[in-house]
Amino acid sequence: MSSRVSALRSVRIERRLDIPRWLAWVVPVASLVLALIIAGVVLAATGHNPVSAYRQMFQAAVTAKGGLTATFVYSTPMLFTGLAAAIAFRMRTWNIGGEGQLYMGAVAASGAGLALASWPRPLLVLAMMVAGVAGGALWAVIPGILRAYFRTNEILVSLMLNYVAGYFMYYLIYDSTSYWRDLSTPSARVFPTGKNLAAAANWPVFTAGSFVLPFGFVVGAVLAIGLWFLVRSTRYGFEMRVIGDARAAAEYAGIRTKRKIVSVMAVSGLAAGLGGASQIGDFGHVLDPRGLQQAGYGYTGIVVGALALYNPLAVIISSLFIGALSNSGNALQGPSFPAGLVGTMQGIILFCVLGGEILTRYRVTRRLPGATTHLAARPPASEVPRDGVSATEVAR
Repeated sequence: MSSRVSALRSVRIERRLDIPRWLAWVVPVASLVLALIIAGVVLAATGHNPVSAYRQMFQAAVTAKGGLTATFVYSTPMLFTGLAAAIAFRMRTWNIGGEGQLYMGAVAASGAGLALASWPRPLLVLAMMVAGVAGGALWAVIPGILRAYFRTNEILVSLMLNYVAGYFMYYLIYDSTSYWRDLSTPSARVFPTGKNLAAAANWPVFTAGSFVLPFGFVVGAVLAIGLWFLVRSTRYGFEMRVIGDARAAAEYAGIRTKRKIVSVMAVSGLAAGLGGASQIGDFGHVLDPRGLQQAGYGYTGIVVGALALYNPLAVIISSLFIGALSNSGNALQGPSFPAGLVGTMQGIILFCVLGGEILTRYRVTRRLPGATTHLAARPPASEVPRDGVSATEVAR
């Protein structure tokens, strides 16, 4: 028994000083494979053939008529919220408020689209994007300031602000006669709904045969490239990485961590707010509180960002994967397909990816029995030779 206890004591988890590049790519892939295996076990336990289910999901998401277009439609908001999570989490600043920041971006973008309906289409689309960026960024700055200067928990604050933003949307459409609510007809007064945007506010699309690519996805991809360049090739990104890896060392080196926390939260909210503008300009063309809340894009973005290991470029790929999963799950829901499979798989993927990240950053080591004795037997510093002469001899 004592030998087992001593063996356990000799095993410890320590942080990797240098993470191999191959490990950063292998771990996400292995995590996905493990998640698919676990989900397959769940399917088999509920009486479904995993191979058949995965084949049906692939067909619904890619090869079916309109399947690929629908996958990109689902992926577009997840791309923005995934970027919002990735850029903040990379600095170990836990912005869980992408949902609320997306709401505020949608509110601001729809307001701009309604107020500037007479503008030319290119300027109107640009104005909606700027308004969405401003709405999301300002909403994210609130938990950023509270975290940086008052040491509040940004997880709780940003999470609670999601509900505030949701209720604010509901107030604008259902509990007030705001500028966003349609009051033009008696039925609209009885059954609240938002004002429909003018045709000029509809964002353009790119078509190739039967495939339709939303303009918002292109904007999100450009944003991902820009954020990747920001993180990897600028002083701002270098300071972000230093703070994320060792905040105490960053403060000792003179990096202004408080300002950096606020600015990174603003950049994170910027991405989510632009996703809200995309929801209005690309798809809804009206402020729909219930539709936005039921979709839960902000929370799904956390899974997307974690799956990408907080790499903005990898967020593009992970958003397509989760978008395909959501698209196929919704398309196949019925008596022969579990309705809760999509949410279950997203949860399994999140846990597997987070577990894989732990293995990426840390490793299990075992201390040799004689290591402690060897260290204890080292001579004192005064007796260690320097240039062939010990310190004692120098003193003599």
